[in-house]
Amino acid sequence: PPSTLRLATGGPQGAYHAFGQRYRDVLARYGIELELLNSSGSIENLRLLADDGSGVQVAFVQGGTAPDGAADDLISLASLYYEPAWLFHRDSIRLDALRDLAGRRVAVGSEGSGARALALAVLRENGIPPDELTLLPLGGEAALAALQAGEIDAWFTVAGVRSALVRRAAAAPGVALYSFERAPAHARRQRYLSALVLPRGTLDLATDVPPRDVSLISPTAALVARRDLHRALEYVLLEAATEIHAPGGVLEEPGEFPSARFVDVPLADAARRYLKSGPPFLRRILPFWAATAVDRLAVLLLPLLAFALPLFRLMPALYNWRVRSSIYRWYKELRPLERHVTAGLSPADAERPLERHVTAGLSPADAESALRRLDRIKGELSQLSVPWAYADELYQLRLHVDLLRAEIVRAGEDETAGSA
Repeated sequence: PPSTLRLATGGPQGAYHAFGQRYRDVLARYGIELELLNSSGSIENLRLLADDGSGVQVAFVQGGTAPDGAADDLISLASLYYEPAWLFHRDSIRLDALRDLAGRRVAVGSEGSGARALALAVLRENGIPPDELTLLPLGGEAALAALQAGEIDAWFTVAGVRSALVRRAAAAPGVALYSFERAPAHARRQRYLSALVLPRGTLDLATDVPPRDVSLISPTAALVARRDLHRALEYVLLEAATEIHAPGGVLEEPGEFPSARFVDVPLADAARRYLKSGPPFLRRILPFWAATAVDRLAVLLLPLLAFALPLFRLMPALYNWRVRSSIYRWYKELRPLERHVTAGLSPADAERPLERHVTAGLSPADAESALRRLDRIKGELSQLSVPWAYADELYQLRLHVDLLRAEIVRAGEDETAGSA
């Protein structure tokens, strides 16, 4: 795997960048340099992932922002934590439902931000088209300042509970936090959303902020990568995600994240296995680079094993043929001799076993030549060594030689007697 990796985060003051710095520290322990690239948010991060020239291989992405067709080029490694949507408004405005925002000035974040994408989707779900209100590309400190100054009526943002800006906005005089009373309905209609409850006093117990329970809708932040990301780096990123996010938070239970839930880009196969069963066996017992080397070696050996397995099945048959052929090849010499000895027999006699043959007789010269050939064969057979499992076949061959020799001797004797 490469020793460098580029991660697209978000603004330098945002949570994505802060988490990116923690990921950089974890990956440095594995000898991997993580380069952080700031961006305007999730939408731009997705564009960077799709751009081959950006060098970005992995990015933080807000749930629900991936466009159709992203599954062809991207994979999710895990969802990481809840990232609630917050709607702050001037407390002088009565906001019983989102429909009451019609005709108002609303800051929804800059182009390319996940907050803007989610705000437009939520407003559209509630029957408020963009042309019915004034949308302003403000976010962060600028949006909070404009809200306090009365320059805007509401501010829609997406951020973690630990965000200092969210805590300041919730405690700011003249600013109220909207409670999404129909949060469960939003979560049912959009599966990447969750319905959460922020208990009274969670942001600041001393000043009782918020002063009541608040219903929130929340996407999750996810770790999204290109499909060509090296598998070993997928495991390293998942281990970093576990170390950073598994302890939980204000809204997250310990062990709830990283998770395979709430992702809108399909999970990588390695991520699905990791989130279900934990790190692979080699990663548990070996350092990163050693485990990677062994894993790579296994990948190289698998095709060889697939090629070798049929050969292993053939080996016993090939061995059997090889040993027996060293025995059976002598029958190429014995058969002509046998046919010569029995040349004068009737068809009925020729079908009898060799030891029951009654030979037609041989000339002394033929008998002597045949015996010399049998003596040579017998001498070579005495030097032949075969495994014990095949010894019976060797002994049968020797018996066959002896039987044929006896027939030739008897044929020679008959021929001598007939001449006398």
